[in-house]
Amino acid sequence: MSLKKIAVARLSLGMYLVKLEGSWVDHPFWRTRFLLQDPLDLHKLQSCGVQECWIDTSRGADVATAAAAVGSAVEANSGAAETQGAQALPKLDSADADALPSPRNEQSRPMSAELREAAAICERGRSAVIDMFGQARMGRSVDPQLCLPLVQDIAASVSRNAGALVSLSRLKTRDNYSYMHSVAVCALMVSLARQLGMDEEHCREAGMAGLMHDIGKAVMPESVLQKPGRLTDTETQVIRTHPERGHELLVEGGAASASTLDVVLHHHERMDGQGYPHKLAGEGISLLARMGALCDVYDAVTSNRPYKMGWDPAESLARMASWQGQFDSGLLAALVQSLGIYPTGSLVRLESQRLAVVLEQNPHALGQPKVSVFYSLRSKMQIEPRAMDLAAPGCHDRIAARAPRNEGEFERLDELWADAETLRRVRSSASQAA
Repeated sequence: MSLKKIAVARLSLGMYLVKLEGSWVDHPFWRTRFLLQDPLDLHKLQSCGVQECWIDTSRGADVATAAAAVGSAVEANSGAAETQGAQALPKLDSADADALPSPRNEQSRPMSAELREAAAICERGRSAVIDMFGQARMGRSVDPQLCLPLVQDIAASVSRNAGALVSLSRLKTRDNYSYMHSVAVCALMVSLARQLGMDEEHCREAGMAGLMHDIGKAVMPESVLQKPGRLTDTETQVIRTHPERGHELLVEGGAASASTLDVVLHHHERMDGQGYPHKLAGEGISLLARMGALCDVYDAVTSNRPYKMGWDPAESLARMASWQGQFDSGLLAALVQSLGIYPTGSLVRLESQRLAVVLEQNPHALGQPKVSVFYSLRSKMQIEPRAMDLAAPGCHDRIAARAPRNEGEFERLDELWADAETLRRVRSSASQAA
């Protein structure tokens, strides 16, 4: 291996890229060890904003010989899986973000159409979880298999258009959070499982584990679950018993799979061993439990809860990336790839000094989603909303940064990415749950 640090502007076809200097949330590549062969990849690298990178001159061209070395470098590396960049198969037990494949969720139904179907699934999901929690509170056994049709519907929606249900299920009220959180984590687990290359059966298994992960909260005191302020130490200790209580409920029912039981019990474990209830660490935590921990936190921080407003989706991913030791970094990168660097509903600032809301993803251009431009920072005035595909040929605007979302500043952002009838339906079911 012969490593050399160069400016990204000096990259050429035929070079073997090893590392980009900067956070992985700042660039569009989730496997950075690959032979640079595609002119489009070169363009993306040189326009992503990262200034420096490392190349391996023993596996690809050097700066001075790049043009001449393209053919020989491609030939020398064509048989190695690690040179296939984003095409390499994922290592499901690895924390290395470089092992990620290209986005798997190819959209087969328009976002607007899938949002309407997703709204109906949210309604059914809310009702199913309310019923399931009610059974648990009355001391009756909980049978996860009764929820299998719901999980199959969620998996089918995610397969058609991953962003629709995941984005819509984020729109909770403070009062129905506990119910809709289970639906959201189910959808996130299915989306992440698909991104990791799991087959449909294992995707449904992941979804079932996500739907059931918080069943223990059914027997937690309502005063603690809905408390609008910070929990006391005693209340925190009570709420931290919900994984074990949920595990007990499902063991008593006798119908839950081993993987569902594992996620219910261990979705609050952390990679650094500082989680609960058993302080497991690293690969001592199963793959599905690590996935559950990640999806649980993402939905929690992006949702309105009894004691706080949810964070912007893109801001949430960036913050989670900075929490050292909490998550499996490879799975976090896979989650970003499945949701997008700027998930649907994110507020962003464009280089044109306008604000926009992300409408949906371009699967092969994660940093260039479709957006709705609605506000001019120069004039400090709202403008007529206009849809824009940042990845379209001829589009010269791009995202400059995430934009802070201050409570009350822009109150109707969701109406820019979801139609009024879909939002009415979701909000109506939310108020009924409350």
